[in-house]
Amino acid sequence: MPDPAGPLAGVRVLDFSTTFSGPYATHLLAELGADVLKVEAPHGDVTRALGTATAPGIGSVYAGANRNKASVVLDLKDPAGRETAHALVARADCLVHNMRPAAAARLRIDAATATEINPRLVYASITGYGSDGPYADRPAYDDVIQAMSGLAWLQGLNEPEPGYVATPIADKVAGLMLSHAVLAALYWRAQSGRGQCIEVPMYETMVGFTLLEQWGGRAVTPPAGPTGYARLRSAHRRPYRTADGMISVVVYHDGHWSRFLAAVGRAELLSDPRYRTAEARNHHIGDLYEMLAGLLPQRTTEDWLELFAGIDVPAVPVKSLDEVFDDRHLAEVGFFQEVRGESGTRYLAARPAVRFSGSPAPDPRDLPGPSALGAATAARWLEPRTP
Repeated sequence: MPDPAGPLAGVRVLDFSTTFSGPYATHLLAELGADVLKVEAPHGDVTRALGTATAPGIGSVYAGANRNKASVVLDLKDPAGRETAHALVARADCLVHNMRPAAAARLRIDAATATEINPRLVYASITGYGSDGPYADRPAYDDVIQAMSGLAWLQGLNEPEPGYVATPIADKVAGLMLSHAVLAALYWRAQSGRGQCIEVPMYETMVGFTLLEQWGGRAVTPPAGPTGYARLRSAHRRPYRTADGMISVVVYHDGHWSRFLAAVGRAELLSDPRYRTAEARNHHIGDLYEMLAGLLPQRTTEDWLELFAGIDVPAVPVKSLDEVFDDRHLAEVGFFQEVRGESGTRYLAARPAVRFSGSPAPDPRDLPGPSALGAATAARWLEPRTP
């Protein structure tokens, strides 16, 4: 029988993080069934005030990243607050924060302090830059890391100036990396009996993420040329206008191109040395995408979707975020689920996209409201743990 508690049931995560990166990481762990206790300062996480709020202290940004967590207020600048925090550390499996190391040390939740209290602890921190490098003490936010990692420059290749991705992608990728690393450390602890410290530097993480397909000539030493992957850098790689709307289409491999060019009466292009092989097409992909952009306005979106479906080439209409909420596939799989806040306000939550056959992720739980900052306690955590 499947275990309804989730694959991380019984794992306790103490979450001292704020804003996006750390809360996203612990949100992912909570989705898998971990018992996450979010520790907030007396004024609460800054994201409680961000986005759309229909109830005081619960902005939509906070709601998105902090569902499925319990919340408790502790003033770590106060000795009594630190004492309670240390008692919680002693009972945790994992501690997460995204403070700069010096700030964590001032509040006495640094790695040395925490692992002395609990040697089996998985201590996981997101930093701006690796602690062994010259940028270690610099402050870092998503925009800064997008700029430093080359991502903002890459976004602006076909624009007048560099630009940011319109989502905090550096924060989210760091959060994903931390959740991934925590799972690995928990597995290692199960084998060795020992905890360890994890550092996820946003800068190094995003440089690796951005370069994955962009190494180009810099993939070898000495360099054989500049960075780059032509298909992704083409000015003509974009959603295309049709006679009555916009469409996204990916004509990618040999089969796609042969079927597509035959369908639009341009099969002779496959005899052209510039387009005969994948390698050749990559060098001249801008020409092919420019041709595609010129053809698509000749028919309606529905006509093109029917043609592409018939030749098995991926093509979809371009949806706004509001249209995503009405998507029939998401409705059919029950992606959006309703939870309640303490004021009775109903919120939409996204169920975990990952499916487990034996230990399915639990359904989204109700959202703690702002009074939870004063009312929620750590009593359950402070009780003796059942082995």
